[in-house]
Amino acid sequence: MSKSFKGTVENLKSSVWGHAVEVPGKLIAFYKKKDVSRFIASVNEGDEFHCAFIPNGKGKAYVLLNKELRKKLQVVAGDKVVVKIKPDESKYGMALPEEMEELFYQDPEGSEVFHSLTPGKQRSLLYMVGKPKSSQIRVKKAITIIEYLKYTQGQLDYKELNEAFKNSPY
Repeated sequence: MSKSFKGTVENLKSSVWGHAVEVPGKLIAFYKKKDVSRFIASVNEGDEFHCAFIPNGKGKAYVLLNKELRKKLQVVAGDKVVVKIKPDESKYGMALPEEMEELFYQDPEGSEVFHSLTPGKQRSLLYMVGKPKSSQIRVKKAITIIEYLKYTQGQLDYKELNEAFKNSPY
């Protein structure tokens, strides 16, 4: 059920969102009928990335392109692009880092607390673990997150979590 569309990279000039490509309304409606909310996308046949359609509250929706992705694709505001999307059928709406998967097996209590979080919070934490290139750093982040979640009984405060990263013995 892969689809593609042409669009223009826009600078949304928002305090929250940076650059994006508007998704055609008929495509939004098509996937809404299919109850699909997470996607795997590629721009100009580049590497795939996980995303969602981000609504602007005025009837439009966008696929966001972060700075790192724009740099890799060598696109800037005003560039015409082809966006290819397909439903994301992964469990978390993104790739599960090996380090976190292993930790789930080794720490059932930590896994249970993690899985009690909302899907959006789970994705945010998985993104934090998967972002570093070094496996050693990914392991440290995964352990710190699981230990933090167990300590707070699943109450996630990102400022506290950042402090936990700074003070982690791992």
